[in-house]
Amino acid sequence: MAEPTLKKKLQDKVAIVTGGASGIGEATARLFALHGASAVVIADVQDQKGQDVAASIGAHCSYFRCDVSDEVQVKSLVESTVQTYGRLDIMFSNAGILSKSMQNVLDLDLYNYDRLMAVNVRGMAACVKHAAKAMVEGGVRGSVICTASVGATLGTEIFTDYTMSKHAILGLVKCASMQLGAHGIRVNCVSPGPTLTSIMNASTFQFQSVEDAEKLQSSLGLKGGKEVMVPDHVAGAVLYLASDDSQFVSGHNLVVDGGFKT
Repeated sequence: MAEPTLKKKLQDKVAIVTGGASGIGEATARLFALHGASAVVIADVQDQKGQDVAASIGAHCSYFRCDVSDEVQVKSLVESTVQTYGRLDIMFSNAGILSKSMQNVLDLDLYNYDRLMAVNVRGMAACVKHAAKAMVEGGVRGSVICTASVGATLGTEIFTDYTMSKHAILGLVKCASMQLGAHGIRVNCVSPGPTLTSIMNASTFQFQSVEDAEKLQSSLGLKGGKEVMVPDHVAGAVLYLASDDSQFVSGHNLVVDGGFKT
């Protein structure tokens, strides 16, 4: 019996993935390419990782260095993509950082707060702004997806600045989806639960193994059983929001958390 043919959901689409050198961004870039995207631009500040990922995906994938906290760099990223590939169909605004300390409100480090907000909120706004402008100018009925978090709808005992930044993303998505609907542009976000990624390894959690992640997920009330959330679980949700499968979905926060704290 012949193998079933993969239905390619992003045939001939051009996509940008910020934070695409590792974790959820890398998994999503690979999935976009698998589903027929004609071009996937990985934007990150991890140059070697980004270049290696792009090379491993193939000729239809490229790397562009971009610090999303700098609007000039974001504008250049979008303009370069449109100049090279003729259009922009999908922006996955995924780049983000975690708190550098527990960041309880009583000992909030406002220097680190400013840096986190510059990436997680200012950077997200810049990506949505310039992607949307390119889509409007190109007459593209595109899809913009932002990475939020389960923390976007919860209060937390630690990581106050991170939680604040993810709440802000929900506001951005709600506003942008209302304002851009007339142009046929959909804006949504995906909210992952604790996911085994390099950013989590580098954070306070210091995961050393899948077993460490399982312990965290258990302590946080995740109800996914033995399986640990990994980037591929989130990438599938982003693919849905990027594709025509979700053509009537906009302003939505798609939670992917295995029953986090429910």
